Amino acid sequence: MAKTLNIGEKVPHFILQDQNGNNFSAADLQGTTTVIYFYPKDESGVCTKEACAFRDSYQEFTDAGINVVGINGGDIKSHKNFAEKNRLPFRLLSDPGNKVIKLFGVKKALFLTGRETFIVDAAGIIIYKFRDFFKGDAHAKEVLQFLNPIK
Repeated sequence: MAKTLNIGEKVPHFILQDQNGNNFSAADLQGTTTVIYFYPKDESGVCTKEACAFRDSYQEFTDAGINVVGINGGDIKSHKNFAEKNRLPFRLLSDPGNKVIKLFGVKKALFLTGRETFIVDAAGIIIYKFRDFFKGDAHAKEVLQFLNPIK
């Protein structure tokens, strides 16, 4: 596995499909700040809490001009069902074979894909990262605290 990407490093090139079968690439990150969160599995308890925390904070992100994208190895159909069931307003990208997860160097936890969140600035540079496997719902809160330290 590649080393974990660090603050100050550029996001590697990738192209994945979202829950609607549309392509999304690293080039789509240019010009806007984006939260990219990697999570192990659609419909698991902690992953659902994490996705719903991003959903519940989504207006704060969009008001600040920030995109949110979730990524895991699940297929497009699984992502579509997960997004619809939980009313997720953001894109979930399917990463078959965990190629992008490996490019980012997201570490496994137990036998599952890891849980790590990155903030990428408008130039495609990582400006923040947070890892906590067991506290999925903390990821949105930590990102918002980084973006709005006065709150």
